[in-house]
Amino acid sequence: MCSKKDEMKKKFRVVGTRPIRPDGIEKVTGQALYGADLHAPNMLVGKMLRINEPHAIIKSINISKAQKLPGVKAIITFQDFMEVSTNKTNDILENCLANKKVLYDGHAVAAVAAINSEIAKKALDLIDIELEMLPFVVDVDTAMQKGSPVVQLGRKHENVSDDFSDNVTSFCSFGHGILEDGYKNAAKVIERSFKTPSVHQGYIEPHACLASMTADGRSDLWCCTQGQYNVRAICADIMGIEESKLRVTASEIGGGFGGKTTVFIEPIALALSLKAGHPVKIVMTREEVFKATGPTVSSSIDIKMGMSKLGIITAAHAVIRYEGGAFPNETYELGAQSAFAAYDLKAVKSEGYNVLTNRPAQAAYRAPGAPQAIFAVESAVDELCEQLNLDPLETRLKNAAKKGTKASYGPTFDEIGLIATLESAKKHPHYAAPLAQNQGRGISCGFWFNFGGNTCVSLNINFDGTVGIIEGNPDIGGSRASISQMAAEELGIPLERIRTVIADTNSLGHNDVTDGSRVTFSVGLATIKAAKAAKKEMCKRVAKLWKIHEDAVIWKDGYVLPAGPNAGDQEPLSLKEIAAMSAQTGGPIAGHHEVNAEGAGVSFGVHLVDVEVDPETGQTKILRYTVFQDAGKAVHPSYVEGQMQGGSVQGIGWALNEEYIYDSSGKLQNSGFLDYRIPVASDLPMIEPVILEIPNPGHPYGVRGVGETSIVPPLAAICNAVSRATNIRFTELPLSPPKVLSAILGKE
Repeated sequence: MCSKKDEMKKKFRVVGTRPIRPDGIEKVTGQALYGADLHAPNMLVGKMLRINEPHAIIKSINISKAQKLPGVKAIITFQDFMEVSTNKTNDILENCLANKKVLYDGHAVAAVAAINSEIAKKALDLIDIELEMLPFVVDVDTAMQKGSPVVQLGRKHENVSDDFSDNVTSFCSFGHGILEDGYKNAAKVIERSFKTPSVHQGYIEPHACLASMTADGRSDLWCCTQGQYNVRAICADIMGIEESKLRVTASEIGGGFGGKTTVFIEPIALALSLKAGHPVKIVMTREEVFKATGPTVSSSIDIKMGMSKLGIITAAHAVIRYEGGAFPNETYELGAQSAFAAYDLKAVKSEGYNVLTNRPAQAAYRAPGAPQAIFAVESAVDELCEQLNLDPLETRLKNAAKKGTKASYGPTFDEIGLIATLESAKKHPHYAAPLAQNQGRGISCGFWFNFGGNTCVSLNINFDGTVGIIEGNPDIGGSRASISQMAAEELGIPLERIRTVIADTNSLGHNDVTDGSRVTFSVGLATIKAAKAAKKEMCKRVAKLWKIHEDAVIWKDGYVLPAGPNAGDQEPLSLKEIAAMSAQTGGPIAGHHEVNAEGAGVSFGVHLVDVEVDPETGQTKILRYTVFQDAGKAVHPSYVEGQMQGGSVQGIGWALNEEYIYDSSGKLQNSGFLDYRIPVASDLPMIEPVILEIPNPGHPYGVRGVGETSIVPPLAAICNAVSRATNIRFTELPLSPPKVLSAILGKE
């Protein structure tokens, strides 16, 4: 048997290659079915009534006129759920449909199912709502102050100081060492405050679902989601049914990036279907997506950091305040944990606060919480380097976390790739390339935890020697390809003889949500184990056929053969041959594996960016962008490069243009792609990805997750570049042209 270390050093045959994507033809020809493509006989159209006020008591809802409209089949409000909802999912339900209060601009209060869209819209207009307007708050710092309007009473934890309003629900703290001693040993200490806005994931496909629910509770739900098992658990709890009665099927997904890890319309469609006795389809408009589905948290962060003349960070402290909308969330804790994770520090502390505001509930967005915190930290590091006349890359190398480093949030790191990525950036031609007037170069490190989680895989050997794999995670980043590749590698057969499909919730055991960069790691691990189980069974079958002991046969490159001369001189049998005779040797052959995967291994990356700032307009142009990231082992390098480039582009948008804009009345002003501007191809250079491979000891092939780390460094890297190009230190995003021009004119 090979050891795990030997296995990770093996020469791969299929893993590491770039085969054509298995879902490519269906997607480019329009055959792939997305959420809005699904239809059912006698299907009704669902629409939701949303209130364009940030904060109000719902005094009454009168649906009588709407009910009388011909073609209307069902109308529901929160009251239809009161007997079946539980505390566990009440916040999720109340974010879908308001209970006693409207909590943000765009909060829904009722839903209608009708025979067509036009009638459903007319019915919404006929619903009478009586509201009592309340004071509101949309800014995180204002929301924390005593006397500010309270979004929800009774949500404050005991460990939160009484110095804050009841909008501050949660607090956490991490760190070690003595800060004051570190500041005393510093040549320079700076204290800075940073702000980042809420931004949306920007997926092109809006939320859509089709629900069918009968009076006995048996239900089917088709939706665009990152986790059909999670949707099942939430909706079954809300509807008061057993999970086995609800089958959820994930459609193809037109982007999610964390924003489709929860529900916004699915329980509403189920309730309408139950009441109407027909299937109900709901498709969100783009305005609804922006107003009512989770953006990121906005943040306000204070950093105090000291550095020696030689560039050693002597002490660092962060106070992180995250606004996550009208409901509590845990992103503040991820921000506090990730803030200083890139550095080996003797004295460090990070504190985090979760703050309620009259905004939609926050949802995950690629490494949730990390970009904001690391933007602040990396900006402070860069400013200290500038003030002490130190090379920003060399300084990061001096302080970089490595194997054996006690992380700022507690654990001790195993094998990690931060130093390797920094050294790769240092050697790259980009770092030494000349810059012209009004141009600047920025650098930033990035970090993400990566997760494993609950995973179940079934691998079936067909009689014709092909292999079918069933996994339970929607393919949002190339998992059909990567899982098939790892199975082909393990079984020693051609990739084209393997097909991976995504199961509905009744076809396979539980799988956690596609998030946390977990799928290639955990599903890949389970697939390899399932393939090993199938190989073991095939060896057992052949040993019985040859009438020798199981230990006397081995599996090699897709064949079972004698382990040595003493085992006989039988001709090797291929997987295809073994599969063909499986009906005569004991029946179908399959491998299964279920695991709560651990050992995902953290991920690091380094970004270099060159910008040019127009001093007359304040516009920033990205000239060159290079991404260095440790993938552990790149199973399909093209997909890995795509993840690195895609995360960078989203970070560029966050840094330069994107933000939720609320007016003085607490209403969102840019709920569409015309006013909420994401980067397009003409805004960007070709982003150069540089993949490093430092094997993760927690995976048989050394794989690490790669999907989230790439969005973390761009905010600071671009801000540092713009700051150097203009010789003005910026601390608030986005760096939109008016903001940059105002700073330039102010300086002049």
